Amino acid sequence: MSTTKNFYREIAPLSAGDSFLVFDRVKDSFDFPVHYHPEFEINFILNGKGVKRVVGDNIEEIDSVELVLIGPNLYHGWELNKCTSKKIHEITIQFHNDLFHESLLSRRIMNPIRDMFNRSIHGILFSKKVAEELTPRLVRLSKLDGMDYFLEITSLLYDLANSRNQRLLSTYTVDYDTFDDYDKMKLVYEYVQKHFAEKITLEDVANVASMSIISFNRFIKKRTGKTFVNYINDIRIGYAARWLVEKDMSVSEVAFKSGFNNIANFNRSFKAIKNCTPSQYREDFSGLKRIL
Repeated sequence: MSTTKNFYREIAPLSAGDSFLVFDRVKDSFDFPVHYHPEFEINFILNGKGVKRVVGDNIEEIDSVELVLIGPNLYHGWELNKCTSKKIHEITIQFHNDLFHESLLSRRIMNPIRDMFNRSIHGILFSKKVAEELTPRLVRLSKLDGMDYFLEITSLLYDLANSRNQRLLSTYTVDYDTFDDYDKMKLVYEYVQKHFAEKITLEDVANVASMSIISFNRFIKKRTGKTFVNYINDIRIGYAARWLVEKDMSVSEVAFKSGFNNIANFNRSFKAIKNCTPSQYREDFSGLKRIL
């Protein structure tokens, strides 16, 4: 049984052509509401003692340093809670759940990573010793580029997979039939990804899914927990967030490029989804790094 419908479904700013996405920033607050997404996520936190972590049905206060791997669609979140640090260092790595194809993962050398990915449906907490040992490499990630960037993250995954004293966090696991791997949802997702910058009508997408408008409305609400309009806006805001960090574009340029024809509507939608203005987001996530 899935309970993720009660939580926020994050649209990560990862395009189909991206491999990894890294957020690297130091901040004085930590309040990321419980959410889920189909991407794998590695989350490293330094100077965060007292922060509350939620992974599935596991709730704990974290130590001064921690490193966690979250599997696809497992709900998770962090709250400031009792943490008093003003220099919380957060590094988050996200990557598509199909980045490493099964034909690669089935090779002997990749078996530890495949096994780790299988366990990640519960969330994995790595030992404090491992987190401390890997801290310099994690901090250097945002300074790498190209193939060096790709190979170092793959190497980190391998070292994590072989590390000792891993702990599974949640007894809860995900019912994958309720997510984007469902055939009709894939068709909808691919269509919206291709046409998000254009005007998309409910009838257009219902036709893609070979469903009536009434049936599609029920379908999209069940699969995403959102109305059709909110689902489209989530994807558009995901791309907008990416461009705000990556591109030297004005906020209005980003708004129109991501499919909004009204800057006020864009600002309102962005703040509703990201809990900050586009300008604040650009400043907060200036440490973003990705490989295409």
